Amino acid sequence: MEEKHTHDTADAPRVEPDGGTLTQAAKKHRNTDYLDEEVNLLKPSTPFMRDHLRVVWASFAIWALIVFGPVTATALAPEAMTVTMPVIGFPLHYFLIAFGAPTGALILAAIYARQRDKLDQKYGIEHGTTGTKQTKSSKQRDVEATDGGVEK
Repeated sequence: MEEKHTHDTADAPRVEPDGGTLTQAAKKHRNTDYLDEEVNLLKPSTPFMRDHLRVVWASFAIWALIVFGPVTATALAPEAMTVTMPVIGFPLHYFLIAFGAPTGALILAAIYARQRDKLDQKYGIEHGTTGTKQTKSSKQRDVEATDGGVEK
């Protein structure tokens, strides 16, 4: 009897163990040998590198604006930036540098982490823990020790 339905088609998306499927970008990412690819910050060679570099440069530009913006604004318009804020009683430039810059950097770090998670999901990158590997190797050591065939 001949089987009419096969499950091994090249066009069908690969089903992952978690039930999801790989996107086209994830398939390309997994087939890329990054050791042979050129690393150039101005001209990334793979789609993942381009997307990641786009996130890094955008984050860097926002960080520079958050950190150096109040200082530059104070140098350019000291009258407007040294005005005391009515509610908290601090000068505006002091508040922006003391509170705005650290808070902005913290928010920027959270945004970067979310964007990086989206990229990882898009390209099918999984982050394993080293604890899992150590557990497996310790189990393997136990198996090796019980059969008596391995010296330590």
